Formats: sequence, C-alpha cells, structure tokens
Amino acid sequence: VQLQAFGGGLVQAGDCLRLSCAASGRTFSTYAMSWFRQAPGREREFVARISRFGSSTYYTDSVQGRFTISRDNAKNTVYLQMNSLKPEDTAVYYCAAVAWIKIGQPMDVSHYDYWGQGTQVTVSS
Repeated sequence: VQLQAFGGGLVQAGDCLRLSCAASGRTFSTYAMSWFRQAPGREREFVARISRFGSSTYYTDSVQGRFTISRDNAKNTVYLQMNSLKPEDTAVYYCAAVAWIKIGQPMDVSHYDYWGQGTQVTVSS
C-alpha cells in the first residue's frame, strides 16, 4: 500500500489542523493505521492509532483530549484532527500502516510496514 500524507502547515498556538493520509489499493480496511511525528533532533514518536474498522483508538498521553484519529474506509483515508495545538506539537507528521493481524507493539516504529512521506506541522507561540 502507498500512503500520502497532507494537510500540514504553519499555525498559531491554540489553532486547529486536520491531517489526511490517503492510501492506494483496495485493501485499506485490512490495515491498522497510526500517526507518528518527528521533531528536529528527536526520534520518531507514536501519536495515535486506529483499528481497521475504526472501533478502537489509542493516543499518546500528550495529545489525549486534543487530537482525534478517524478513518473512512470508503475513501481509503485516515485523518488526524488536531485541536488546541501547542508549540511542542511542531514536527513532521507521518502516517503508517500495518496489517491488522500482525502481532507486535503498535507504538513502535519498527512494527509498521508502510509509511507516508510526512507533512510538516509548525505551531508558533
């Protein structure tokens, strides 16, 4: 599957953004999807995950209550709605896909088989 993330930009603290990640192929619903982010000089970190049909979601503590991950399998797209953005949310955001049946640690970068190219989110104070 090929992934393409978009929707990033430059915003002020407190603003909102919605990221999208479009997937190719006809098997999108067989993948669990996640968003990761990487700030300059830091390792890529887990942000949010959604199960193959969207019934289950999980967030890292720092975005819980501010970010919402969702998906539309009919459109082969996963979203990340980001509200109340903070300067520390500044990073390149990546979407990632893994076969739903794969066993592993969903918050580990190495667990994922497919990655989008990333989209820059910059939050000014």
